[in-house]
Amino acid sequence: MLHVVHHADYMAPRPERGTFKFDKYYLVMEALRESGAEITEHAPEPMPREWLEAVHDPAYVDEVFRAEVPREKERRIGFPVTERIRDRVRHTNGGTWLAAQLAMQHGYAANSAAGSHHALADTGAGYCVFNDLAVASNRLVAEGHARRILIIDLDVHQGDGTASLTAGREEIATLSVHAEKNFPVRKARSNIDIGLPDGTGDDGYMAVLRNHIPNALDRFKPDFVFYQAGVDPHANDKLGRLALTDDGLAERDRFVVSQVRKLGLPIASALGGGYGDEQREVAQRHARSMLAMAAENAMFSDS
Repeated sequence: MLHVVHHADYMAPRPERGTFKFDKYYLVMEALRESGAEITEHAPEPMPREWLEAVHDPAYVDEVFRAEVPREKERRIGFPVTERIRDRVRHTNGGTWLAAQLAMQHGYAANSAAGSHHALADTGAGYCVFNDLAVASNRLVAEGHARRILIIDLDVHQGDGTASLTAGREEIATLSVHAEKNFPVRKARSNIDIGLPDGTGDDGYMAVLRNHIPNALDRFKPDFVFYQAGVDPHANDKLGRLALTDDGLAERDRFVVSQVRKLGLPIASALGGGYGDEQREVAQRHARSMLAMAAENAMFSDS
């Protein structure tokens, strides 16, 4: 059973400016529904303004809510922040929160969007408006659902925004495995950063995960894990610099879930990055990723 969070507002019209395409969010759900797997869909509520303001600068939150984000910030984001985009990011952030609630019930759950790990306190960046991972983590701690949270970020790009927003917090730790020469040029400092050389393939990548993820879980002793499961480390990704295969991505996702679930901990994933001219191919990668994680979780849930 895959518990997946989705909302109609995850789709948005193609922006007048910028290159980001929202097509894949519909295509991901289409691929999941056509897979024949057992899927339960859950619709999130929009993220409350005060939850966003607890992590982001209230002045920036206000700019987004009024859909009056300054042009220089929109350039950093990569598209204009319209009222439709405002509604979208409130729902995608609410989706990561709901995925966390579902994971606590079922062991694993997925948000079919978000993983917006470049958003900073007072601005968005890199196609990210609000940082759902930091916001949801902050709220889990504030409400007493978790005492310590580990955010595992395996997008091909470093989770600089998440690292910056959670820096200095003993309750939230970040681990980022990324292509060292990829965006952002200036990296933030995660609790654990592993920058990989261009062209790293399945074997080299998995060796790094086997070395660092079990150690991170033992060191930080979290009681909840968020997983930014971007598929852009794939060899054919338009914006990636690594060389994972379909099998490599599946092995990666199963490994992360197995390491977390064997400790009896819940894990929620956010979609993360994935880019290409063939949006259907990218969507299929995301769908296979979630299905692989759900299958791994089932092994622990049935035991």
